[in-house]
Amino acid sequence: MNGIMYILSTGCQWRAIPKDLPRVARCSTISTCGVGTALWIACITHSMSSAASKANGKRVPPPPSSTAKREKRGKRGAWIDPHGYDAGKKIKGKKRHVLVDTLGLLLHAIVHGADIQDRDGGIMLLATMFGMHPFLKKLFADAAYQGPVFHDGLARVLPHIETEIVKRSDHVKGFAVLPKRWIVERTIAWLNRCRRLAKDWENLNRKGLAFLRLASIRLMLRKLCNPV
Repeated sequence: MNGIMYILSTGCQWRAIPKDLPRVARCSTISTCGVGTALWIACITHSMSSAASKANGKRVPPPPSSTAKREKRGKRGAWIDPHGYDAGKKIKGKKRHVLVDTLGLLLHAIVHGADIQDRDGGIMLLATMFGMHPFLKKLFADAAYQGPVFHDGLARVLPHIETEIVKRSDHVKGFAVLPKRWIVERTIAWLNRCRRLAKDWENLNRKGLAFLRLASIRLMLRKLCNPV
């Protein structure tokens, strides 16, 4: 685990791990394991989020589950998940969809190709929670999630959740802090302190999701050990 956290924090190559940490083959094998490792990391993330939220009197949900799909390719390795291209954001690769609470702690996340629109990825994110967080009552989202496609899909998977779209004012020029939206932007900034998440390095979506959850565990451990 120390070796994987070193890779997550520094973003270096696997063979650049210092000699006092576990062997490269051992760390690489653990990080590329399948659904079992994903479940283990997801359960740790759930436990850390529950412990960090107990001080605010929040209800603790049951642990999550995770699945992943992949296709066989010959480029960049034996197995690689399909990439995509977002013409609007001009991004080629993958996207990360995250769901956070009012404290900015990670509740759920998925990794998918960049060709999936935000509104469709939001439905995928909420549809894969499988009743993890029954205490959710209201969802804040940006303008990319407005429209009948997202709202109809949300009504099918989670009909009890109310959605509020936080829009940018047309009269404000330049940068402006929008209510509620800054919470998730701050969480993304916290997670991007880990250099492994700075770029799309991973061939497998499940591996990218594992590093994302490990970064969240690292963040919540620091919050628990160094309370303000």
